[in-house]
Amino acid sequence: MDLFLQIWGGGGYLLAKILLSHAEGLEKDRPWRVAGWLAYIIGLPAWVMLLAGKHNWIAAANEAGGAPALVLGLALAWKGLDKAPALADWGVKIFTWIMIVLGLGYSVFFFGGITAFSQILELGVTAGFLLGTYLLAKKKPSGWLFFALMLCSMGTLMYLQGKTILIFQQAISLVFVIRGFVKGVSRTKTAKKQ
Repeated sequence: MDLFLQIWGGGGYLLAKILLSHAEGLEKDRPWRVAGWLAYIIGLPAWVMLLAGKHNWIAAANEAGGAPALVLGLALAWKGLDKAPALADWGVKIFTWIMIVLGLGYSVFFFGGITAFSQILELGVTAGFLLGTYLLAKKKPSGWLFFALMLCSMGTLMYLQGKTILIFQQAISLVFVIRGFVKGVSRTKTAKKQ
C-alpha cells in the first residue's frame, strides 16, 4: 500500500508542477493551469495518508489544510481570473490557519513538544506548501520559492523515512519549480513593461 501511495501522491504532485511550470509565460495558460490544479487535487489524498501514517501530523494537517487553496487555484484557473473574491480568499486563509494550528498542536501533544528533527522539517513543508499554493493561485512567482522550501524539507523528511520514490519525485519537482520561478519572473517583468 505504501508503494501505491508514493506513486499516486508523488505522480500527482510531480505532474502538477510540470503543468503549472509549463503554464508560466504562456498567453493561453488556462488549460495548463486547470490541469495542474486538478493533478494536485488528485494527488492530495495519498500525501495525507502517507504523512498521517508516519505520525507527521504537522505535514498531514498542512496538506489537508491546503485543499481549499488547491480548489481556489482550480477555480481561478477555470474562470481565467487573477484574483479571488474577497470572501473566498478570506475563507481559504482562515481554514489554512486553523489546520496549521490543529496539526502543530496535535504534533506538540503527540511528541511532548517540538522534540524531533522531523517536526522542524514539517514546519518547512507547511510554510512552503501553504504559502506556495496560495501565491501561485494568485499567479505570484514568489510562490515557486516557497515550493522550493517545501520540496527540500519534504525530500529530507522522505529520506529519513526511506521513501525512495518520493525522494526522487521531490528532486525532479525542484527542477520544474526552478523553471516555473524563472518563467514567472519573466512573465511579471513583461507584464510590467506593457
